[in-house]
Amino acid sequence: MKSHISSALLFLFFTIGTSSFLNAQQKEAAMVKISGEVAKPLSIGVADLQKMPRINISRKDRDNKEHQYSGVLLSALLGNSGANTGKELRGENLTKYVIVEASDGYQVIFSLAELDAEFSDNKIILADMVDNAPLAPADGPFRIIVQTDKRPARCIKQVNSIRVGFAK
Repeated sequence: MKSHISSALLFLFFTIGTSSFLNAQQKEAAMVKISGEVAKPLSIGVADLQKMPRINISRKDRDNKEHQYSGVLLSALLGNSGANTGKELRGENLTKYVIVEASDGYQVIFSLAELDAEFSDNKIILADMVDNAPLAPADGPFRIIVQTDKRPARCIKQVNSIRVGFAK
């Protein structure tokens, strides 16, 4: 009987330890791909994002509780990929949009202009931290946070793709 309990406990500890190890490995391997109408398509991992200039923003979540999110401005990531930003964002480039997609297929859309600091003061970030901790697996490892939207519907979780396109 004693060895049966010991075996069960050993299995439980192994399962929990393996699960934590796999979650850490999956987070390390997670990437966000930036593609489409950009000069340099990029793949950004957690370590890459943590090396970039970061900002913190506050916003209420569905729980109506204020949270502090930390990440990189989406406009900065798009600029790094060669998307038209700043002074280049005029004429036909104003018809460009950005589609952000989650691992479950959920998508949200932004105009390229609403992401640019020369057009808007709204802060939209690709976050990897909330309240000084990594995002929960159900939310991350990457999440778009839109600071001023009244509803969090565009605060898309488990982001894996950002694509720039032209409106037709």
